[in-house]
Amino acid sequence: MSRPRVVCLVGPTASGKSALALEVAERLGAEIVSADSRQLYRGLDIGTAKPTAAERARVPHHCLDLADADAGFDAARFREAAAAAIARVSSCGRPVLVVGGTGLYVRVLLRGLCAAPPRAPALRAALIERMAARGSAAMHRGLAAIDPEAARRISPRDGVRVVRALEVGLATGTPLSAWQARHGFAEAPYDALVIGLARPTPELDRRIAARTERMVAAGFLDEVRSLRARGIGEDAPALRAVGYREMLACVEGRLDAAAALAATVRATRQFAKRQRTWFRREPGLRWRHPERDRGLVMGEIEEFVRAS
Repeated sequence: MSRPRVVCLVGPTASGKSALALEVAERLGAEIVSADSRQLYRGLDIGTAKPTAAERARVPHHCLDLADADAGFDAARFREAAAAAIARVSSCGRPVLVVGGTGLYVRVLLRGLCAAPPRAPALRAALIERMAARGSAAMHRGLAAIDPEAARRISPRDGVRVVRALEVGLATGTPLSAWQARHGFAEAPYDALVIGLARPTPELDRRIAARTERMVAAGFLDEVRSLRARGIGEDAPALRAVGYREMLACVEGRLDAAAALAATVRATRQFAKRQRTWFRREPGLRWRHPERDRGLVMGEIEEFVRAS
């Protein structure tokens, strides 16, 4: 049997993925599977630019609101949820659009999941305690000593992935990067067209600043206050997301509103740079400008879908 076909729209935050995906989905009768590691959390709506109720009424969306804000969620669980959604949509004869900027999620969906060892609970707990005491930057330096390749790929601010890489290396004596190299991410469960949305950096930076201002005007601070009122702590996965850390500092009086806005813009631009770096390493990706190449993108997607 032929493999299911999926169209993936990927790229950095604020590049225009959601708007283009809605247009494509309505034109082709497709449904959208989110590949965003923060939109899957309930209660993270404004700060993640989660599709609104009106947008979800226009086009069915999947893999949103899968977990509580204080719960963990990993690539394996995403892959399971996304694969189930793709199977359901495909069985109805409708095209599938995978849309998001979480590069790891897109990779494991299209190319398989590295069979690294399971968690070591005692070691993980000790690493998390040490991170709380020393900070993620210091832990990242420790990772660089035992797994330079993983440290190169993982941001010092990404505490979850830093802890996981340390856990694997210390528990097994084999660096996480070596486990991943052995796997090779060579599975191919889907026939995929992967389009990356690219904008010049100054243009993207302006969009990030404007979108952050809109988020604050729409109630981003109130959203963070609501999460804290529900007992969601600053160590919860949700509140470690870009923007939420900075808004939480404002809610707790560590930053004023203007400083929190500026810090969010800076952090989001840094995050977008890491996203671009990740996707540039991915094979077979076609980079397109979402406006200048609109006709080309539509033509490529329509041709790909018709071929199925």
